[in-house]
Order: sequence, then C-alpha cells, then structure tokens
Amino acid sequence: MNNSVAVIGGGASGLMAAICAAQNGRNVTVYESGERVGRKILATGNGRCNMTNINADLENYHGNNVRFMLGAKNKFWVDETINFFENLGILAKIEDSGKVYPYSDQASAVLDVLRFRMENLKVKIVTGFEVKTVNKHNDSFEIVPYSGRNVYAEKVIIATGGKAAPNLGSKGIGYEILQSFGHRLIALRPSLVQLRTETAVVKKLRGIKLNAMILAGKCSEYGEVLFTDYGLSGPAIFAITSRIEGEKKLYMDIMNNYSEEQLCDMINVRICSNPKITLENFFIGMLNKRVGQALLKFIGIEPLSRYAVTLSEEEVLKICRNLKKWEFNITGTMSWNNAQVTKGGIATEEFNSSTMESKLINGLYAAGEVLDIDGDCGGYNLQWAWSSGYLAGSSV
Repeated sequence: MNNSVAVIGGGASGLMAAICAAQNGRNVTVYESGERVGRKILATGNGRCNMTNINADLENYHGNNVRFMLGAKNKFWVDETINFFENLGILAKIEDSGKVYPYSDQASAVLDVLRFRMENLKVKIVTGFEVKTVNKHNDSFEIVPYSGRNVYAEKVIIATGGKAAPNLGSKGIGYEILQSFGHRLIALRPSLVQLRTETAVVKKLRGIKLNAMILAGKCSEYGEVLFTDYGLSGPAIFAITSRIEGEKKLYMDIMNNYSEEQLCDMINVRICSNPKITLENFFIGMLNKRVGQALLKFIGIEPLSRYAVTLSEEEVLKICRNLKKWEFNITGTMSWNNAQVTKGGIATEEFNSSTMESKLINGLYAAGEVLDIDGDCGGYNLQWAWSSGYLAGSSV
C-alpha cells in the first residue's frame, strides 16, 4: 500500500490525475464504475473532443469562488494542455471560435493516447468498480465497493464528475463521499442544457433554427436557437444556461442587426410596396415564414388573412418591439440526462487551491466537475478537468 494512490473516476480529470501521479513515482490505480474509462471524453464535441479553448480565462467559469482555479491555471493551462497532448501524439487544430480539436476529429484518439500513456506508466485500471463508501483509518483509506473486496490506498483522488449525463456514468457518488468527510455541497442543477418553456408558441415551430440574441436576467448570448416541442435548445440556449439561475423569463431578439426604429421603417416600406399582401405572407424574405406567423399570433395580430395595409401604427410598433424582445416564460430545464455539465458541487473553499488537497482530511484530493466549478460551452469544462487533474495528480 506504500506510495499508493487510488483515483476514483475514469473521466478526463481522473485519467490526467492518474498519469501525473504515476509520472511522479506513485503506484496508481483508477477505479471506474463503468465498463470502460473515458466514456464522456468520447461524447464531447459531438464525438470530435473539444479538448480546450485558446480563449479560456476565469470569466468563462462559474462557481462561488472562481479564483480557486488560479492554482491549477497557473500550473497547467491551455498551452500546457496542447503541448501535453502533442507529446502524446495528438496534432491539434484551432478553429475560428478558439475551440481546439484533434486534427483527426476523433475523440477516440484523445482517449487512446491517454490509455497508452497509462499503460506505459503501469497505471492499473479497474472497471466495473462502483464505490459505496470511502473510510479513513489512521494513515490509509479504505475504499468499499458495492460488490467485491475492499481496497486500500495511502491517498485518494475523487474525480467522479457530477450528475450530468448519468448514462455515461455520472451518478454523483463523489458528492456523497466528500460529504461523508464533512465537506459542504453547493446546490446542484443541470447546466449546458435545453430550457423548458410554455409550449403554445414553440411547439408550432418545432425543428426551426434561427440566430438570435438571447437575454435572460443580466445575461445575454448570441447564437443559434432551436425550437422544440418542450421549449428551446441550440448553442445559444446551452451557453446561457451556464450563467443564469432562477430566471423565469427569456427574451429573444430575432433581428439583432437592426434597431427598433429601423425595423419600423422597414415594415412601413414593405406595407407601401405591397399593401395587398396578407399577414400570412408578410414576413417572407425577412423571417422564416412560420416564425413570422407565430410572432403575429403571439402578440394578438390576427387573422393572418388580413392585408398588411390594415396594420395600424400601434400594431407596427408592437411587431417591432416583439421582434427585438420576444418573451418566453421559462418553466425549467431538461433533465440530467440532457445536461452536459453540473452547476454547483463541493465547496472549493475547503480545498487547497495549490494542491487540490482537502483542508479537512489529509491525503484526500478532488478534481474536475465534482467541485463547485463549471465552464461555458466550448472546451472550457475539459480544460478545467485537465488542469485540476494535473494539479491533484502532481500534488499527491
């Protein structure tokens, strides 16, 4: 048991921690509840693995104390991550958005090189090992599985992830383990996830995509929005869910390039140019036809068989205001099954930011999503996994 490290969780942060601990001479075993390690890595970036983002900074992360990240960030950040994977054989490419992918566009390549490195370092991987509890006895930890024999280690790294995507193994056991040692849990909720809204409008538009500026609370996000039968999805919606909390209203500016005054002038010109066009067809060439019809019905301008020339000045103003600020009532989010990441987690103030070691229990470390740090969409969460895993693994 001397010099032994148990890494609980075979995701991105766990594999990085295992490699770094082994490189520093530790005898490392990774305990993974699933049939194989790295299943979430394979799912990232739609199977391409968005490894990091060259624009990553603290402003892209959320939690009660984001500055906790500085310890890991100062030791191992974007450049170090790209160099680390290049040394393992991954040629990286950077897209215009700053997202970094393997040149092969294969997430499996990222997982493969991590596995190869662990094999070379003689890291032992035990799959199908679902941890029930972890106990400390004097200077060692006892790890109790639901089935099989108990195992022991001198040091333990909790890298179990959060609760997002339970089908990929995220069941939240890390929270239970750390709470059993006295650590405090910040309330959990799904993030980078679809929003549920009142469905009267969105159901009729199911499958339609458009680019819009999304406003919710004090947050805004521009990008693609997808209408669904339950609410709103798409990159802009995923992005804004990482920053809002408890908002009941969402506003959509679907004509972001124009001011309200410009829109009123535009609509009046369209009316004068074609006064006999019906409202049903009025927005053709300006908006998706169905979106325009839904918007008019939403604000009570009906029937759509009316001629455009019958629109009053007040109705034109109402249309323009709603093109710039279409209101949707938020009723919640989709479930953990749909979420990409967990918001909330174990309080970071109870860990040493320079080592990732618990301030409550010597020899106990944590890394990745189990802590109260989550990032925006676009490679930021994987960067935190690499960085925190590196620091925890190097520190043991």
